[in-house]
Amino acid sequence: MARPPRKLTPDRSARHLFGADLRHRREEAGMTLEKLAEVVRYSRSHLARIETAEHVPPPDLPGRLDEVFGTGEHFARLYAIARHEVHPDKYRRRMELEAQARVIHEYAGHIVPGLVQTEGYARALFRISNPMASSEAIDEMVSARLSRQMLLRAEAPPDLTMVLDEAVIRRAIGGPAVMREQLGVLIGLVDTPTTVVQVLPFAHGEHGLLGGALTLLAMDDRSAFAYEESIDSGTLFEDPQAVRARERAYDRVKSYALSPAQTAELFKEAMEALPT
Repeated sequence: MARPPRKLTPDRSARHLFGADLRHRREEAGMTLEKLAEVVRYSRSHLARIETAEHVPPPDLPGRLDEVFGTGEHFARLYAIARHEVHPDKYRRRMELEAQARVIHEYAGHIVPGLVQTEGYARALFRISNPMASSEAIDEMVSARLSRQMLLRAEAPPDLTMVLDEAVIRRAIGGPAVMREQLGVLIGLVDTPTTVVQVLPFAHGEHGLLGGALTLLAMDDRSAFAYEESIDSGTLFEDPQAVRARERAYDRVKSYALSPAQTAELFKEAMEALPT
């Protein structure tokens, strides 16, 4: 049984208006998603996600739609607004995309990324950032974070690369024992068939991602997303131009980082420097 179309809110969101108008024009023309996919040269699944406002349309699609449906510049004008619109539920959307991504790139300037945190490391972070939370609430937060890591143990895990600022490994989150365990996990991920971890040393100085955290997500259908995070907020970027700018910044930072072998040695040095 086919799943009913997702309910949209075109009165409150440009991306929803784009999706709703696309669905309306397509159905009015008596076209299936498969037929439209053949005409505009995008996959059925990609078009379906645009109709349900899960993806921002790619830059060349609006013009093709206007040509197919004879709508002048209608979709082009909608796209000009929708491409800059922030996703209304960016945290949930980021988690959904992360679970589907085939390639994940992470830059972390202050803490170890959640995808590879140990239980003790995650617990220490949640305790300090939620001082009034009950033990049960902290347990739930830790469980939710650790559940994200299942994708790295899947039969076909995504390719994961991480660049960690040296500050990440020098600050002993949770105390020496917790940090020693966390560094041990990172050593195991430094250079595997699906993971590469590198450290950007203090000696490099300033760089384009200083002060933040960045996640880049690449999907099977060649769409790409970027997520920037601060202390308690984040921004999901879906506009291809904005994503490409962040990809370039990540590539530059990665080129400044230590090799995986040098990174492993620095992790071991940091472990040995921790008090017993």
